Amino acid sequence: MLYQKKIVVILPAYNASKTLEQTYREIPLDIVDEVILTDDYSNDNTLEVAKHIGIKHIIQHSKNLGYGANQKSCYDKAIELGADVVIMLHPDYQYNPKLIPAMADMVANGVYDVVLASRILGKSALSGGMPIYKYISNRILTFIQNVLMNQKLSEYHTGYRTFSTKVLKSIPYQNNSDDFIFDNQILAQCCYKGIIIGEISCPAKYEKDSSSINFKRSFIYGIGVLKVSCAFLFQRLKLYNFKLFNSLK
Repeated sequence: MLYQKKIVVILPAYNASKTLEQTYREIPLDIVDEVILTDDYSNDNTLEVAKHIGIKHIIQHSKNLGYGANQKSCYDKAIELGADVVIMLHPDYQYNPKLIPAMADMVANGVYDVVLASRILGKSALSGGMPIYKYISNRILTFIQNVLMNQKLSEYHTGYRTFSTKVLKSIPYQNNSDDFIFDNQILAQCCYKGIIIGEISCPAKYEKDSSSINFKRSFIYGIGVLKVSCAFLFQRLKLYNFKLFNSLK
């Protein structure tokens, strides 16, 4: 715990058997109270590895539901367990688990309600192995999003993020996509509510076993990001009402 706040780490997993143990071993369990893994119907032995290393809370989807659906299961369980701070960490070892104390502290002590680990702030994205097309698209999309949503974030597309449970309970994330665009939708919802998002520098680490969507799915994701950002702007200007933001104040 930190500041008497319960810290829960969630691991949305899909075919993560090769990197799961390494990721889990570096989670600082001296401050993390619970670890939750949701397996989105992997076709490798992710579940067996999770049980072997001692993860207590394991959720298994009976079919592949998608990355967004995986997160929904994780967040639901974290709230059920009484978490105060929820940290999403991909189990593919692309992000450094050793940043958990710093990220958790920023939320637990009330400085921010949402904190992102940015691969862009430290200027190590390319040297860490991020494909050049992903880096360029990341920078372009982030610039457009900042303009459309009146923000100043360095990156919207990191999979390493921390939320206060207060925020999660106020966001209708169950209405969001079950696919990759879920990540962007929940941040757009936070911005629409006026929540100030903090960032911390995180070294990029792309290795052969790190998960990554292909160019086609990246392109579809990019189009989805632009749609979410435009919807945000139109809603703010009262030009149209979108389900994504309608229940937010």
